[in-house]
Amino acid sequence: MYRDTAERMLRFIDNNPTAFHVVESMRSEFLEKGYEELMESRRWSLKPGGKYFVCRNGSSMIAFHTGKQGGSCHFHITAAHTDSPAFKIKERAELSAGKKYVRLNTEGYGGMICSSWMDRPLSIAGRVLVKQNDGTISSELLDFQRDMVLIPNVAIHMNRKINEGFAYNKQVDMMPLFSCPEKEDGKAQLIPLIADELNTDEDNILGSDLYVYNNEHPSIWGRSKEFISAPRLDDQECVFAAMTALLETEPASGVINVMACFDNEEVGSGTKQGADSTFLYDVLRRAGNALGMDEEDYYTALAGSFMLSADNAHAVHPNHPEHTDTENCVYMNEGVVIKSHAGQKYTSDGLSIALVKELAKRADVPVQYFVNRSDKAGGSTLGNISVGHVSLNAADIGLAQLAMHSAYETAGAEDVLHLVRLMKEFYGSAFEEAAPGRVRI
Repeated sequence: MYRDTAERMLRFIDNNPTAFHVVESMRSEFLEKGYEELMESRRWSLKPGGKYFVCRNGSSMIAFHTGKQGGSCHFHITAAHTDSPAFKIKERAELSAGKKYVRLNTEGYGGMICSSWMDRPLSIAGRVLVKQNDGTISSELLDFQRDMVLIPNVAIHMNRKINEGFAYNKQVDMMPLFSCPEKEDGKAQLIPLIADELNTDEDNILGSDLYVYNNEHPSIWGRSKEFISAPRLDDQECVFAAMTALLETEPASGVINVMACFDNEEVGSGTKQGADSTFLYDVLRRAGNALGMDEEDYYTALAGSFMLSADNAHAVHPNHPEHTDTENCVYMNEGVVIKSHAGQKYTSDGLSIALVKELAKRADVPVQYFVNRSDKAGGSTLGNISVGHVSLNAADIGLAQLAMHSAYETAGAEDVLHLVRLMKEFYGSAFEEAAPGRVRI
């Protein structure tokens, strides 16, 4: 059963090269399952038991199932992020090299492992803003779905010290090779391809957010097919799990189940559609209003709410175990990871960890614990950022993986199902403050 879940997750990743594609894929799935799309620019009319979602910027989504209301109410929220490190194509996209090559002019988005992007097939995807015949401007998804560019290494004969460590310069070393121009050339080459792909005129293309992405397909491999590898495991693996759990679980009485998938985590979340925006607050507040909550009801609901912030964690590296704490370290295929940090880069604390452990026990899901080495600085994620806008109890969790931010990452085939089961248990549960400092599940 776990392999079926892993295969579905890998198909999800394979079909979604950018955050825009992730959100459109989820949008189609939620519409098919009877969810109603809301627009932030219009008034909301909600009902108990209703299923809804709202998108922002085409790259972030919050979906929620209001469940059966009555008496006190609170929110059960899972959070993940839709973006991954990539190379964004600049507005003036083409660079010549001695009139013999055309390269794409890119800049790094997020903290990628540069060497992993070289000498492998890459394609181009994103969104394009197109002027229509009626004068409107529409956002159109683009994915060439074929090998379009490649970033070539310098031969070892010309860089003898390449295996001794090399500092890649993104403006010099990481420009993808796109074409060999014809002799009479000099005209733009990318825009005509985009126009043909979208069946429009070049003059109608007004803007774009396009990325170079790894076009290799995911793989299930290993002696017993225990490993999975794919681009963008961080964090589409958790996005898939959250979406699956929300669609497959009925809320407990008095609970509103929420899935929040934010863009721009890899660059700090500080955008209108990131976890450091008002997006989550706006949706929860408006949903509460539409369901008849007054201000006091809303703050009471938040006080009893909980968030599982899901972003992957670093597995012990088989060749370099020295990079992880000797005891608080995690392995692939050994369950959901609970992440904590004394400086609160992860939002887990004693109370939230206890609640996750109890949920995992009920779901028969193994858990493990990740804390960085005390002499290493780790990254932060969605949990501590989002609760700065909506104060509630939260835990940071994820799945163990290798080579985070590589163009091709690796994780355990069994763990996706573990995370889905934990999230389903969470969505099907209700928390109650039995007394100060005591919570009943």
